[in-house]
Amino acid sequence: MGESRSKLNPAFPAAVLAMGVICISFGAIFARYADSPPLVKSAYRVGIAAALVVPFALVFYRHEYLRLSRREIFLNVLSGVFLAAHFASWITSLDYTSVASSVILVNTIPIWTAIFNLVFGVARPGRTMWFSVFLSVIGAAIVGYGDMSFDRSALYGDALAVAGGAAAAAYIICGREVRGKLGLVPYIALCYGTAAAILWAVVLVMGYPVTGFSAVTWGAFAGSALMSQLLGHSSYNWALGHFSSGFVSIMLLGEPIGSAILAYILFREIPTPVKFAGFALLMTAIVMAARDEGKR
Repeated sequence: MGESRSKLNPAFPAAVLAMGVICISFGAIFARYADSPPLVKSAYRVGIAAALVVPFALVFYRHEYLRLSRREIFLNVLSGVFLAAHFASWITSLDYTSVASSVILVNTIPIWTAIFNLVFGVARPGRTMWFSVFLSVIGAAIVGYGDMSFDRSALYGDALAVAGGAAAAAYIICGREVRGKLGLVPYIALCYGTAAAILWAVVLVMGYPVTGFSAVTWGAFAGSALMSQLLGHSSYNWALGHFSSGFVSIMLLGEPIGSAILAYILFREIPTPVKFAGFALLMTAIVMAARDEGKR
């Protein structure tokens, strides 16, 4: 069953979510180090994570699946479909645009989450949450402005990153609907397993190489699966059992800040002074959303 919210101090889920954001910030970095086609990077990232968690779930958590309705099973599988779409589009975008632009645009997730919640009647965002989304949009625009390019390749990468953000928002909303009734391990097993099956099917049909990579690439595959997927994604999937989808999506705006810092250290992609103003707005959006969530 889902975790009981009343038994936990709210600071603990917030700390878990913050840790998840830090781990996810390494995702773009691992993707840069992996010298392979984008879809192969995605398939190994989710595939390794699924290989570790699916057998465990089938042995110890089979009974939890029996409690679910057909709608809940469908939403769990659908979350995996959207996760596969998220990785396929976002990781591909890194081959066409900068780390900063890609991470900023994929983190239009709060915008898409608010829109999808409103359109589909899942949840109606409050006034403070809408203002937090507005600040996040302005902050993201400021951070990404200096990296924007209008050549065809960069625009294609930017479009893929935006599509990745929309898919991630749908993935979060589906997860929020299921996580109240299903524990973390069985949820991520079905979600990651579905995503891995889709991504590997596409990789094999397209005939992409899946072996013969360098040690650095294999290490990047392992790092993205263990740190960014199992620790990062699973942390905020766990947090979905305790927070609203809108708050979780806004918390993920900490990722561009972490990724920008890592990109500077590793790739010498130097943030401009203007970007720091954007980072400040992103942090303000996160703090406002956190305070609003606390009141709720």
